[in-house]
Amino acid sequence: MEGLVKKSSKLVGLAGAVLALSLLAGCSNQPDPAQRAVNAANRADQAASRAEAASQKAQQASASAQAAASRVEQAASDAKAAADRAEAIAAKTMSAAPKHHVVHHHHHHHKAAASDSGAAAGGGAAPSAAGSTTP
Repeated sequence: MEGLVKKSSKLVGLAGAVLALSLLAGCSNQPDPAQRAVNAANRADQAASRAEAASQKAQQASASAQAAASRVEQAASDAKAAADRAEAIAAKTMSAAPKHHVVHHHHHHHKAAASDSGAAAGGGAAPSAAGSTTP
């Protein structure tokens, strides 16, 4: 609305200037300056219309850019939350793994002791078989 009022005020001013010029031109019997003034007023009006349209397009582009920035900001926030969750899961996994590994390792230790006693009971059969496979 404010743009329309400004535009109307400009047009009234331009029309007044054209009228004054045409009166002056009428007194001097030269219609060309008045016609040039009318043409200039028309060009100014067209330029004002183009400027207003460009302003509206710029406002729309600004609104789109702000919306895109908001979406990017939300996506970054979501990505950070996902990374934090992944880090928490990794921390739980890493803290749980050594306990499980220690129990598992301890279990293998007993098997090794049992196989050592079996090899001792079996005599030297296992070392001679290993010795025969090497060239």
